Amino acid sequence: MCAQPPQLTPGQRSLATAKSIEARRARAAFKAQIKSGVATIFDAINSQSPHITAMRVKELLEAVPGVGEIKAEQLMERAKISPTRKIAGLGDHQILRLREELSLTKVEPRRGRLIVISGPGGVGKSTITRALRDDPRFVVSVSATTRDARPGELHGVDYFFYSEEKFSEMVASNQFLEWAEFAGALYGTPAQSVEKWLSVGKNVILEIEIAGARQIRRSESDALLIFISPPSWEELVARLENRGTDSPERRAARLELAQEEMASSIEFDRSIINHEVHQVIAEMVSLLDELDGRNH
Repeated sequence: MCAQPPQLTPGQRSLATAKSIEARRARAAFKAQIKSGVATIFDAINSQSPHITAMRVKELLEAVPGVGEIKAEQLMERAKISPTRKIAGLGDHQILRLREELSLTKVEPRRGRLIVISGPGGVGKSTITRALRDDPRFVVSVSATTRDARPGELHGVDYFFYSEEKFSEMVASNQFLEWAEFAGALYGTPAQSVEKWLSVGKNVILEIEIAGARQIRRSESDALLIFISPPSWEELVARLENRGTDSPERRAARLELAQEEMASSIEFDRSIINHEVHQVIAEMVSLLDELDGRNH
């Protein structure tokens, strides 16, 4: 005996109908933006709207001027994307292949923005960065280093682990956006991987030290530099002292360095106080929306 579908009350049916209408309107409006050139399919990939990310890739490609049904099918076949694939189901490699295929048809995505996050030790930069990994609008850059991998760390995921010889070769051939020595090891940001994600409209996050941020300022004039500040100096001191892994001498050195780092905040485009991680991310997104609004 077949199970009967659940019976909806009039109120539930009305709500479901309203949601369906809202979804259709959002999708129709987005396709209209693609047809007019205001948006691209990569804006859909980076969208936070479930109405948009639930759309089929083919449906959006067909809305691109000069593509249509046949060419959309050909593009998806070459990019190894199934005909029924939805935007939310696209993998990283498929996104990059799609970008390559669309570039051949002169359909280019809007470029992402390079965002530097810096600030004193203990302010919570790593916690913010981990939270940003879950936001599809952002990609967190993977740094290269010459230090040994710690237990559980993976090459290409946590860091690119290189020998000093390999790292020096990359420095000599200008393959880093920035690099520096810290605690006896070399650290750097590979330029190629950053450019790859910027080219498909992703905002790339660099969590780096003050010296690295200064290098980015000199070489990447369009980069957005954000300084993460503690709620107060007293709270930062408490965080550093509560780590429990440093000797008294090391804690004193960290506090002295933190004072110098706090003084550098005036060199950044924006300073955000880290009261709560979600508030920091909300301010970052708001700032990006503000900047995008100025550019369009």
